[in-house]
Amino acid sequence: MTQSGSKDNQGMLWEVFLQKKSGQPFIHAGSIHAFDKEMALQNARDTYTRRGEATVVWVVPSNCIVSSTPEDVGSFFDPANDKIYRHPTFYNIPDAIKNM
Repeated sequence: MTQSGSKDNQGMLWEVFLQKKSGQPFIHAGSIHAFDKEMALQNARDTYTRRGEATVVWVVPSNCIVSSTPEDVGSFFDPANDKIYRHPTFYNIPDAIKNM
């Protein structure tokens, strides 16, 4: 049911990710509605690849995506400065190695 109380007839919400060329990362393109994965893939193709913008399309049910929140920034992304082994500042690097 939607907030207005009417039954939703658009199907599930799916997130669409596109890969422009093989080997490149997938980029979030947007969202579509569909009743099943085949319809979601076809709707994504029809909506987001009409001009050859991608070589591969991923569709993922929106309710399957898990995300951190802005409130998590302190604890979730806390740098591990107390773990000195993660920072190689105490190693002697030979002069012959230019870029490390």
